Amino acid sequence: MFIFLLFLVLIISIGSYAFLSTAPFGKLPSGERLKRVQQSANFKNGSFQNLSHTPDIAEDANYFSVMWEFLFKKSKDNTPTDTIPSVKTNLKSLPIAQPLLIWMGHSSYLLQIHGKKILVDPVLGGSASPIPGSVKSFAGTDAFSLEDLPEIDYLFISHDHWDHLDYPTMQYLKDKVKKVVTGLGTGEHLEYWGFDKSIIWEGDWGDQLKLDDSIQVILQPARHFSGRGLQRNQALWVSFVVLSPQHRLYLGGDSGYDSHFKEIGKNYGPFDMAILECGQYNKSWKYIHMMPEEVVEAALDLNAKKLLPVHFGKFSLANHSWYEPIQRVKTASQNRIELAHPRIGDPLWLDSSQTFTEWWQ
Repeated sequence: MFIFLLFLVLIISIGSYAFLSTAPFGKLPSGERLKRVQQSANFKNGSFQNLSHTPDIAEDANYFSVMWEFLFKKSKDNTPTDTIPSVKTNLKSLPIAQPLLIWMGHSSYLLQIHGKKILVDPVLGGSASPIPGSVKSFAGTDAFSLEDLPEIDYLFISHDHWDHLDYPTMQYLKDKVKKVVTGLGTGEHLEYWGFDKSIIWEGDWGDQLKLDDSIQVILQPARHFSGRGLQRNQALWVSFVVLSPQHRLYLGGDSGYDSHFKEIGKNYGPFDMAILECGQYNKSWKYIHMMPEEVVEAALDLNAKKLLPVHFGKFSLANHSWYEPIQRVKTASQNRIELAHPRIGDPLWLDSSQTFTEWWQ
């Protein structure tokens, strides 16, 4: 029996190692990239650190209670029973002079400003997990296929989690993107997957890049973490300030609520629009994902004129009902900030106000 159990453990260990070594898990920083990572002021004690102390689990919870709740206490509406409504806008025929945004569900969107197309955290592979058949996209949310994507000028990756950095999508895009903008260390995954090293720009919080003569991007902090496998925080998680002659935009990535929003608003605001995550939250991991009411507070801290909530409506990564995030944000935003809540695929015009239906009802 002992020999059998030892053999079983050995087989499981070998299988796990082989699985974690497959291409979708990417690679940890090495060589010159690792040296640059280690030189960052935000890299301490062998990993990147948040500006504030950020426990994975809140003080009144533990990993056992979190797993128990995740397995047995999910909302009965955690997954929609009906098809999510969406619109399939032709992304290749968008008027190039028109500043707009097309939300693709979760944290994926196409931003068009000053005649340039910026694709942010695209996950179009139908899943947000390395395990086949798990964390599948909701029915109706895959309105856009990879073949629907236009030529992309700039690909922004906020961090390397599976619901923001998708291996099948990256495989498709590797020869169709002019430049990648991301945080320190994340480029190792992309280079391993076949991206040309010369088009990958990796920065630290505070680093600036002129995308062209008119658009500037400044990497800013977020309160989160990174990692695709067992080793965490070896690549930096970031948010983006995007400045053009006509627009000031904040692209938030994933973040818990903290003082960095007010600091960014003071330094770079007011913003025409803030794009902030509003879903996949839980009081047990409140430091790394905002509760819906905090999303509105963060937008106000940023001094944003308009709020676009994302990070909901496509995958189930938490226990709440699938529609709860947007409903709570809408309630909290009333008479405080203009709220945009387009369907997947609806053009959101940056230079005008629009009325959207409560499509989640």
